[in-house]
Amino acid sequence: MARRAAGRVLAAVGACLALSAVAVVSLAGCTPASGPASGAASGAALGAASSGAGGSASLTSGIGPITFAIGSDDISWLTPVLNAWNASHPGQRVTPLYLPEAANDQLAQLVANLQAKSDAYDVIDLDVVWTAEFASAGWIIPLPAGKFPLPDFLPPAVASAMYQGRLYAVPDYSNADLLYYRSDILRAAHQQPPTTWAQLQSLASRVAPKYHVDGYAATLAPYEGLTVNFAEAVQSAGGSILSPDGSQVTVDSPSAVRGLEFLVDGLRQGWIPTVDLGYEEVSAQQAFEAGKFLFLNDWPDAYAAASRPGPGNKVVGKFGVVAVPGLSGPGSSSLGGANLAISAYSQHQQTALDFISYLTNLPNETAMLKNGGFPPVWKQLYSDPSLRRQFPYLPVLERAIDSAQPRPVSADYDQASLVISSAVQAALRQRESPQAALAEMTSQLAQIIQ
Repeated sequence: MARRAAGRVLAAVGACLALSAVAVVSLAGCTPASGPASGAASGAALGAASSGAGGSASLTSGIGPITFAIGSDDISWLTPVLNAWNASHPGQRVTPLYLPEAANDQLAQLVANLQAKSDAYDVIDLDVVWTAEFASAGWIIPLPAGKFPLPDFLPPAVASAMYQGRLYAVPDYSNADLLYYRSDILRAAHQQPPTTWAQLQSLASRVAPKYHVDGYAATLAPYEGLTVNFAEAVQSAGGSILSPDGSQVTVDSPSAVRGLEFLVDGLRQGWIPTVDLGYEEVSAQQAFEAGKFLFLNDWPDAYAAASRPGPGNKVVGKFGVVAVPGLSGPGSSSLGGANLAISAYSQHQQTALDFISYLTNLPNETAMLKNGGFPPVWKQLYSDPSLRRQFPYLPVLERAIDSAQPRPVSADYDQASLVISSAVQAALRQRESPQAALAEMTSQLAQIIQ
């Protein structure tokens, strides 16, 4: 899952979860979920361990070999990390179980396994938007927060691992969209990268055609990537999808209309070409690398790909990144990333917990960035001089993550995302007006959150 925001191929969230702008769901004061565990004693110990920031109760569900369910495209950097663990823990070996590459397929496979109460998976790599769903269903267990250096992690990443005030997962990596731009073209045109929608529209409309490129590439195909782009537009205009407590749908608002009209107008005016309506992450990234666009909205891992010389890459050394623009200044990205959770049906939960602690320690988070390109959750890595030289986008990315908003934290997130992307696509294809599309979205989301 290389994106997870849409996630690691795409790509949730709040400590006592206050989800704002992009569909906020505040769960403060709710009763903790009581899902299944591998035994009554295990569940009691886990609940005690996770009840406070310094909880230290022992997990009682066993030590032994475990499996690690993770997307099949996430593992090149992981192999030496797993080898090191297995060499030092011969009785607690970790076997990776590779899930499909597509996030939707991963979710379907995980849900089928956990609904069957199978113990095939021990540690599970989750898109941040799945944490609430899995916790509310009782498929993953609460974790002892005191075992992890959470104050050293990015706060939005930690919030994405919480559900009803309890830690149900550990942040693995975080993510936020960035605006990629052709630095050579803007330099030749004596222009600066945009910080507002008006500036983006002007540059994409006036400058791009002079250099025989299209204006703006984004992930506007009818899938999770469109939900992400729409959510960013709404919150960057000062709007929201749900009320702070998650009890009301707020997307039928003037701010949300402005956000959707920004995308609709771009297509009508042509600076967003119609080909964008079929773009997902990889296709949008490849089009930018091929020199077809002035701007690209994409996740940080696109930076490494666009920096890699190759026969189809025309932008090596010719691009930069800034925060996504907003209505009147820098905008707000949707929060992406992944969390590590323990299956409620795992027979070796103590080993699983220790492995998560190992996988998210500072050396392995550094290796994940250096060798895999995934944005780490350790705050100090974003200010490391050597890493900044290797990944010059880190300062921009840290600010983007800090200002990012979570997508809806809901046990029915997939259904909500489908409703959002379908309604937005109808407006983008001019089958419905923005107002009508938002009214229909409001009606359907209201039924979901009831």
